Amino acid sequence: MLAKIKSAGLIGINGYIIDIETDISNGLPVFDIVGLADTAVKESRERVRAAIKNNGFDFPVKRITINMAPGDTRKEGSAYDLAIAIGILKATGQVNFHPDFNPIILGELSLDGSIRPINGVLPMLLSASNIVKSVILPKENALEACHVEGINVYAFEHITELVSALNGSIPLIPYRPCNDNTSILIDGYTYEDYADVKGQDAAKRALKIAAAGGHNLLMIGSPGTGKTMLAKRLPSILPDLTYEEAIETTMIYSAAALLDTKEGLIKKRPFRSPHHTISNTALVGGGKSPKPGEISLAHNGVLYLDELPEFRRDVLEVLRQPLEDGKITVSRAHGSVIFPAKFMLIGSMNPCPCGYFGDQNHYCKCTPNQISRYLDRISGPLLDRFDIHLEVRPISFEKLAGNFVGESSAEIKKEVDKARNIQLERYKKIDIYCNAQLSSKQIRDYCKLTKYQKAMLKDAFSTLSLSARAYDRILKVARTIADLDGEENILDNHLAEAIQYRNLDRQYWKY
Repeated sequence: MLAKIKSAGLIGINGYIIDIETDISNGLPVFDIVGLADTAVKESRERVRAAIKNNGFDFPVKRITINMAPGDTRKEGSAYDLAIAIGILKATGQVNFHPDFNPIILGELSLDGSIRPINGVLPMLLSASNIVKSVILPKENALEACHVEGINVYAFEHITELVSALNGSIPLIPYRPCNDNTSILIDGYTYEDYADVKGQDAAKRALKIAAAGGHNLLMIGSPGTGKTMLAKRLPSILPDLTYEEAIETTMIYSAAALLDTKEGLIKKRPFRSPHHTISNTALVGGGKSPKPGEISLAHNGVLYLDELPEFRRDVLEVLRQPLEDGKITVSRAHGSVIFPAKFMLIGSMNPCPCGYFGDQNHYCKCTPNQISRYLDRISGPLLDRFDIHLEVRPISFEKLAGNFVGESSAEIKKEVDKARNIQLERYKKIDIYCNAQLSSKQIRDYCKLTKYQKAMLKDAFSTLSLSARAYDRILKVARTIADLDGEENILDNHLAEAIQYRNLDRQYWKY
């Protein structure tokens, strides 16, 4: 007796089809699973056996061999329980369905036959959508699965319900039509508002520019000046996720087992803020079976690194390549996995070890050598990758105690959305969506300067000892400031403001 069932596996965030072949023959009672299965898969023998027996089905007292093909790819997790159980029931004639109905079957079984949710459904189905047209899975995963076009989703809570449907005792009805998921609603999410931040108008202006152009930003200031407060409110002014971006982000969270199955889709831009003790692997992804790291979990959103110099230098240096490429390649002995990593990097730091260098209200106890060593924890190449260096000054008592309410996040977001729409229209033919993504060649096309502006930039270049990368980033920021003002060309004041956002290039910070 032989039965074949399709299931799916996951490598990184890429899914692949698995054929689960069940052979039941006479011989000593043995239940073997072959095909490079890990411990969790082999443990499914006991879950499947108990679930079948506890629901009144016959479990064959024979030689049972389960082969999971392809045999040279490691299978991990408990997502194959349901497929193995249906394979056994089909091979013993307890389940019969039409040969043309060949769905992917996913789900973990409880001992009582309940079907438990699994991780990675969306990336699995997206990879398999050109091969299969139906999927059977846990009801809790149905919302996530219904965002894959062209696949009929059949969702069940218990194995007896599934067997009845496959045998025709009850109708086999798709969970819901999967052709109406082309929009995304953000309603119901509340963010902290910039109207609650007293003072810091210059900082809000810089964050508005960063949001409008997708620029990386570094804040330098004394403790208590509001750096973290400002950073946490950044998602409130970023453009809403598009449906395509939401799918990309949901794939990553699903593979990382961080998706809320009640939502089914990530509907707001991620904001990730890892602790400074984080390891390389946790930041960029990896492990024995590579999983997404913090930079991929921040894809299409914000990665905020508070107290930047406290991070290990080798941890910070691994950010350089994904900041340029928008992806990270994790290589292991059995192959390589590519995770997307397009994110805005926001960092904050003190100007010195005690935190009060340059603060008029506090005395700095640090020596020049201590300050130099502290700042040197961040390498020059990494500093170059921050488009905007923002100096956050302490707030006066009058502003803190005053009743003045600043610009709200909703008002700032309107300006940001307007600037982003200008960029989307400008770059629609070159497959980028914001100024921060401009290449060197594209900068020459879209960031043209007058002779006077070139002279201004030449002065800044020689005075601040700018690198070629810093030169490009100044032009990108100037382009964004012009977009916020609705100007087709970069004006002198736009370029001057962009140059001012290179604080760490100034000799003032160097010892």
